This record gives sequence, C-alpha cells and structure tokens, in this order.
Amino acid sequence: MPGVRAPLRRSRSDRRIAGVVGGLAKYFGVDPTLARVLYVVGSVVSAAFPGILVYVLLWAIVPEGD
Repeated sequence: MPGVRAPLRRSRSDRRIAGVVGGLAKYFGVDPTLARVLYVVGSVVSAAFPGILVYVLLWAIVPEGD
C-alpha cells in the first residue's frame, strides 16, 4: 500500500548506544547524523534531563529491528 510506513524499530546497523535515534532517522527518512545532532541540541536546550528520559523510555518501549 502506498503511503504506509513500516513500524518504528530501533536500528541494529546504525546505532551508537541503543539505536533509538538511528531508528527514528530511518522512520522519518532523515540522515542519522543530522538526527543525532538535532537530538543532542534539543536535549541541551531543554536542560538535558528530558532528552535523556525520552531516550531511555524509547529504548525500553521501541522493539529492536531485524
């Protein structure tokens, strides 16, 4: 079906820690390096804690890809 996306999965091949941002980048069709930079900048601007908390929650919730 056109327009249907694959489900969100953590990346196994493009990971630095747990593959969360790599999986998000693949899901949204963005360069993984750009996604990481934006995630870190967003975390720092928001005083880092929410970004770390969101990352850990996504690590626990989002299943690992194939």
